[in-house]
Amino acid sequence: MAFASLGLLPALVQAVHRLGHSQPTAVQAAAIPAALAGGDLLALAHTGSGKTVAFALPILQQLLMLGRRAPRLTHALVLVPTRELAVQVGETFRELASNLPQPVKLVVAHGGVSINPQMMSLRGGADVVVATPGRLLDLVDHNALVLGAVATLVLDEADRLLDEGFAQELNRVLALLPRQRQTLLLSATWSGAVQKLAKSMLQAPTRIELTPVSAAAADEAGPTSATASAADADTAHQPAGPADGALLPGQSSAATDALAPRSTKLAVTVAPDISQRALLVDAPRRTALLRHLLQQHAWPRVLVFVATQYATEHVAAKLAAHGIQAAPLHGQLSQGARSHALNGLQRGGVQVVVATDLAARGLHIAALDAVINYDLPRAATDHVHRIGRTGRAGASGVAISFISAASEAHFRLIEKRQGLRVPREQIAGFEPSEPALLADDDSARALADAELGNGGIKGKRPSKKDKLREAAAAAAAAPPPRRR
Repeated sequence: MAFASLGLLPALVQAVHRLGHSQPTAVQAAAIPAALAGGDLLALAHTGSGKTVAFALPILQQLLMLGRRAPRLTHALVLVPTRELAVQVGETFRELASNLPQPVKLVVAHGGVSINPQMMSLRGGADVVVATPGRLLDLVDHNALVLGAVATLVLDEADRLLDEGFAQELNRVLALLPRQRQTLLLSATWSGAVQKLAKSMLQAPTRIELTPVSAAAADEAGPTSATASAADADTAHQPAGPADGALLPGQSSAATDALAPRSTKLAVTVAPDISQRALLVDAPRRTALLRHLLQQHAWPRVLVFVATQYATEHVAAKLAAHGIQAAPLHGQLSQGARSHALNGLQRGGVQVVVATDLAARGLHIAALDAVINYDLPRAATDHVHRIGRTGRAGASGVAISFISAASEAHFRLIEKRQGLRVPREQIAGFEPSEPALLADDDSARALADAELGNGGIKGKRPSKKDKLREAAAAAAAAPPPRRR
């Protein structure tokens, strides 16, 4: 399938070709015609599937069809959960619009920087605003932005917007928008909160579901690929019955039927080209093993995930002390430092970014060679988002997880959630001193699950506050001391 067959204007087809996209991805092939038709859209797709281009092209086409307007009113609003994603989405819009026959005014607004330049850029209006919810409401409160003419609302990474606690801000934003509008909701997961949000916002949406699977599972299922699915999408815009699309984990048929009484469904299975490795190593030797891997493979761009903000600074400093260009990335850094880390990784000034899960979702880092889990994620689902930073848009990548005896049980649960087994490896000179669970049989898995309990899973491990509450409750329930 070609972009020209999706109903795009020639100027936009040329624009997307200039970016190096010769054929649409599966989600683009399904979403672009649906968005051009003017209806609501629900796209459930993993990161790296091409969602930004899928909503940017229809918005730009709408602006071209409208022609020049005076005054310039905000036509499209794109809400994103993080500053970095706001910058990346804005860059995609700018690249696509750079040579269009009429100029498109775009404003990107996010926190972490002064609001004054953003207010100045909104003088005279804007065609497209890409913003984080908090800064958007700040601009509205300063009377720098009016949302009464918004025709298209995009909620990008909707699950992350809810995870970051933006539900209250979203309700305020929605109250400022026209009731009659097009809404595009894009999410990587289908949680109960996202289902509730979609049901409240979307009117008979076109629903697109892309389900990533392991390469091994894809081999067993047969020759299914994103390219083949994109070609099949020529017929995907016919009315579909409830049995046409496979449900995502946690999705009930009642919920989907309520969402889409006349919804079009596209269910696609894709297999990102990511080679996973699990390296056994004692926890104190992880930094030395990391240096060894970086020197051995000489990857130009590597993203290393750690558990804490302190660890990002500590590990990056250790690497820099050995001549490796490394930079930390976490939520408490200034926006300038965060931009320096990501831009350096993109442009070659930085080889390694050591990050918290701030970088696990939404970010696109072109040609990222490897992702390394220095620390395993607390939530098993976050593992998929982390390793999804590599192997994007048809490229290949490698994802390496460091496994110690203490983290073996947790990694087994991550494997179970992914539906695959990653063989354990030992690197010469870094063999672990403590034996880990290496058996593949069910009894070893049961033992690992028993050792893990639910302690390593996000939302299940008791927090300090939970423990304090339990202690207070126990103290309250205890009989009073007897007076002497």
